[in-house]
Amino acid sequence: MEGTVVAVVVVAVFLLLVLKSGMRVVNQVERGVVFRWGKALPSHRQPGITFLIPFADRMRKVNVQVVTMPVPTQEGITKDNVSVKVDAVVYFRVTDPLRAAIEVQDYVFAVGQVAQSSLRSIIGKSDLDDLLTDRERLHEGLALMIDSPAAAWGVHIDRVEIKDVQLPESLKRSMSRQAEAERERRARVITADGEFQAAQQLANASRIMSDTPEAMQLRLLQTVVEVAAEKNSTLVMPFPVELLRYFDRAAQHIGADLTAKSVPPQPSQPVHQSPETQQAQQTQQAQQAQQAQQAQEGADQP
Repeated sequence: MEGTVVAVVVVAVFLLLVLKSGMRVVNQVERGVVFRWGKALPSHRQPGITFLIPFADRMRKVNVQVVTMPVPTQEGITKDNVSVKVDAVVYFRVTDPLRAAIEVQDYVFAVGQVAQSSLRSIIGKSDLDDLLTDRERLHEGLALMIDSPAAAWGVHIDRVEIKDVQLPESLKRSMSRQAEAERERRARVITADGEFQAAQQLANASRIMSDTPEAMQLRLLQTVVEVAAEKNSTLVMPFPVELLRYFDRAAQHIGADLTAKSVPPQPSQPVHQSPETQQAQQTQQAQQAQQAQQAQEGADQP
């Protein structure tokens, strides 16, 4: 009787040990891929407690969280022959645990290598201006280039971003000088435009003042008021404004008279006539003289 009890206890302990050896726990962020006698089962194990057949099953856990993997700095030459260093970051996750465990030996390492080669390729196909400004398009191109081979491994690329673009020091200095020259050009254009507008306004004001002499006097009085507001200056006006205006008008009249006198009269130009015209005129004058002489003789006779 005692031997039977001992045998039952030994069998029970053995079954518990076997059951314990076949029990596995799968975390929430993992999926279990079971290999039975070396062959993968078609379905993976969900999170929780799962049981395996001792000595027959072997389970490999695959993490399905989003992996953030930095891409090492890659040096390349852009399409416009500029040497740059670019680094990026890749966000990806496993969508098919079976493929990630079977199709590729180490999917993290594989995705990293594809990301480095794709980054060098995108550098050679892009201009420097695209790397500095149009990064959204480059991000989409990088994600597409990496996702094409990664899809066969059960990996989905969520996002790829270029973190930094390192330029040579000589190029940085050249770009800085270019930016300074551009800002100086804009400043000069703005200053010249302001001077042009001010000149136009002054020309308009001068025309208004020339048509209305009282406006000049009012402007002079306003200037006097502005100068008098400063306590450190003294303004002396020895002549009234009306006297200065009288001298101005007198000077204008004197200048007009001198101009009129300085212009000499134009001499009459002799009229050049042809010989035939001169002969006809002489013949006509001789006939008129002969007729006058005959009329005088007729008047003298009784």
